[in-house]
Amino acid sequence: MEEVDKMNRRILIPSQDQDGNVVAAHFGRAPYFATVDIDEDGNIMDKDVHANRGEHAGGRGHAHDNVLTLQPNVIIVQGMGPRGLRSFQSQNIAVLQANSRDVDQVVQSYIDGDLQELTDGCDQARHA
Repeated sequence: MEEVDKMNRRILIPSQDQDGNVVAAHFGRAPYFATVDIDEDGNIMDKDVHANRGEHAGGRGHAHDNVLTLQPNVIIVQGMGPRGLRSFQSQNIAVLQANSRDVDQVVQSYIDGDLQELTDGCDQARHA
């Protein structure tokens, strides 16, 4: 992937903890979603953490619908099912493969252009 486009971006990362520090192993089962806003120069402007209210996380509806309300340009994951992947791709939301379980390190890797596009969804119930 090339360096960050010269426009503001919102990155969404499924998180295992309420502080948004640890990348969750599976997108739909993540208890939280961290959003990180990056300006046109690649500076981190804001970081928020949102509860996943999707049915896989014990709530109602699908994580996909909750994520769309957060309006990300990019989603960075350890793993995601094929339907979710296709759905986000059809919405022109880039889905990238995380290279670490540390959210801050993953964000820096994105800014540096070091992450690859996720091309295949996983069929397993859990991801490592």
